[in-house]
Amino acid sequence: MLGRTANGMFWMFRYLERAENTARMLEAALRMALTRDLMTSEEEWRSVIATAGQKATYEAHNGTYTGIQVWNFILRDKDNPANVREMFKSVRTNARMVRTAISSGVWEAVNENWMRLDKMLSRPVSQSNVGEVVKTIRAAGTQVHGAMESTMLRDEGYHFARAGTFLERGDSTARILDMKYFLLLPSLKYVGTRLDSGQWDQVLRSVAGDRVFSWLNAGRIDARGIVQFLVLDDRFPRSLNFCHSALREQLAALARIHGAEVESNALMREADTHINEVTVDDIFEQGLHEFLSDFTRRNAAIGNAIADDYRFLA
Repeated sequence: MLGRTANGMFWMFRYLERAENTARMLEAALRMALTRDLMTSEEEWRSVIATAGQKATYEAHNGTYTGIQVWNFILRDKDNPANVREMFKSVRTNARMVRTAISSGVWEAVNENWMRLDKMLSRPVSQSNVGEVVKTIRAAGTQVHGAMESTMLRDEGYHFARAGTFLERGDSTARILDMKYFLLLPSLKYVGTRLDSGQWDQVLRSVAGDRVFSWLNAGRIDARGIVQFLVLDDRFPRSLNFCHSALREQLAALARIHGAEVESNALMREADTHINEVTVDDIFEQGLHEFLSDFTRRNAAIGNAIADDYRFLA
């Protein structure tokens, strides 16, 4: 497979995952903001911008943090080159580039959802339809992934697509979790209060883990249990452990196809060993922020190595 085709498959599904994760984060913020007064609601929207890594760009064009400003900036604002509309446009652009490497079902799911979202995001998103927009973005991700799983040959293209998905998903979960105490919680005096529990619930909703966590823990919400769940529980498909295990499988499959292991396989083994040997006690002793920063650094290094190993720019 040509490097540019591998690059297209990899980034098509990274952008798809990024768009879906952003929609989930917005959905959780919308729910939380409805229960807050004006001041704490603004902090909620501020945390969304910070988690998305768009604080500087947002504040260059906006002086306040209201819901309608934030979700339009995240979803469609031309001043934000990383908005969801542009993300999904990149999904479609990459899909067109690798048209001969994907099934007709995958192409149709991408193209039809792009046309639907492009129309919805061609005008400002109001309070009355933001929920529908977010739901449509999530459904688009589900449809494209479903088409890939049910119609794609398990060849190089499939494995590059899945590698992109799990690399992006792990990064997203780590970044959402990392923002918890630094941005969502106004003060340490709130730790252990209802507000603290509400913030952890928002973290779970942002990664679609609220119901399954509640089921596993009889409705009890606490920091230790959530870190255990989102970092180490290999049953949950958005946990860091699950994402790295799945990424390792995709890279191993690519190594078998190419007949040799490469740098990304070595980095993956090192990262996998690290996360499989760590305990919740180790994470809190090291510091949650420090642990997650190390995870995102390793994740980025693996992504760069994949691009180099398979000559994405060749």
